[in-house]
Amino acid sequence: MSSALFDPVFGADRVAARLDDASWVAALVAVEVALARAAAEHGVVPAADAARIAAVAGDLRIDPAELGRAAVEGGNPVIPLVRLLREAAGEAGRSVHPGATSQDVMDTAAVLLTGWAGEIVLDDLRGAADAAAALAAAHRITPMIARTLGQQALPTTFGLVAAGWCAGLDRATAGLARPFSALPVQLGGAAGTLAALHPHGPAVAASLAASLGLSDTPPWHTERTRIGELAGALAVAAGACAKPATDVVLLAGTELGEVSEAAPGDSSSMPHKRNPIAAITARGAARRAPGLAAVLLAAADHEHQRAAGAWHAEWQTLGELLRTTGGAAARLRTCLEGLVVHPDRMAANLALTSGTDPSPGHAADLVDRLLADRP
Repeated sequence: MSSALFDPVFGADRVAARLDDASWVAALVAVEVALARAAAEHGVVPAADAARIAAVAGDLRIDPAELGRAAVEGGNPVIPLVRLLREAAGEAGRSVHPGATSQDVMDTAAVLLTGWAGEIVLDDLRGAADAAAALAAAHRITPMIARTLGQQALPTTFGLVAAGWCAGLDRATAGLARPFSALPVQLGGAAGTLAALHPHGPAVAASLAASLGLSDTPPWHTERTRIGELAGALAVAAGACAKPATDVVLLAGTELGEVSEAAPGDSSSMPHKRNPIAAITARGAARRAPGLAAVLLAAADHEHQRAAGAWHAEWQTLGELLRTTGGAAARLRTCLEGLVVHPDRMAANLALTSGTDPSPGHAADLVDRLLADRP
C-alpha cells in the first residue's frame, strides 16, 4: 500500500502518486466512459446517452473510502461505481456498462494504471542506466582491484564495473518496455464471449482499446500470462537495480572507501558516519520485488471462466510491485547520478595484492563494446 511516511524513503513517491486510490477511481471511471462511447460508435447505445455519461462522470465526486465500503457486498468497486454512474446519468444510465462484466473494467483500469506508473519506472531505469554509462566512459581506464568471493582477485577498471551495471539495467529496461508497449484491453462480458454485444462485440472492443491507447486483444479473463510476464519483468528490473546498489554499499565501506554518494546520510547516534543511503534504500525496495512477483505468478491458476480469489489477489499486489521496482530505480538513479569515485583509494587497495599481473586485460575494450551495444 502507498505510504506518505515510507514511499519517499524508498523512492516510490512518484510512482505511488499514479497508483493511489484516487487514481484507481479515475481509471475505473475512464474505462466506463470510454466503453459507453465505444458502444455508441457502433450503435449499441444512443450517442446522446454516451455524451451524457461522459458529462456526469466529469462532475462526479467519488470518495474512495465510501466506494470501498460499498464494494464489500459484491467483492469489487465496479458494482457500486456503476450504480453511482447510472443514478447520476438519469435516463442515460441505461447505457452505462454496456455488455461488460466487472472484471472487464477492473482489468482494463489496472492496465491503465500500469501504463501510467510504467512511464515513471522506465524513465528512472533509463536515467540510472545513463548514469552508469557516464561513469563507465569517465573511468574506462581507472584501475581498481576486482573482488571474487569477497577476496581481492586481479586488476580491472572501475569503468568495466560501471559498464556491467549499465548492461544489466539496459537489458532489464528493454525487457520491461515490451509488456508496457502492448498493454491489453479487457472486454469479454459475463463469460468471455462478448454475447451481450453480439454482433458488434469485437468492433466495440477495438474501439475501446483505441480510445484508451491499449492493445486490441481477445478476452483474457482467466489466461493470465500477461500478468506473469509483467511481474517477471518488474522483478528482473528490481534485481538489475539491486546489483549496482549492492556494489556501491560495499565499495563505500570505510575500509574500501572507493566511492561515495554525493549526499550521504547521517546517523542518529554516530555523527562521523556518511551512509550511502540512496543505494541502501534502492536495495531495500528491490528486496521486496521477488516476493510480490511470486504472489502474481502463484495466482495464475484462474479457474474456468472467472477466478474466485486468484484475480482479487492481483489488484494490490501489482501496484505494490510497480512501487517497489519504481522506487528501486528512482533511488539507484539518485545514487549513480551523484556518485563520487575515489581513484586514489582504488589505487591504494589495488597495491595491497602484490605479485599479480598489473594489467587489467581487455577491460577498456570491453567497456567500449558494452557501451557501443547500448540501445
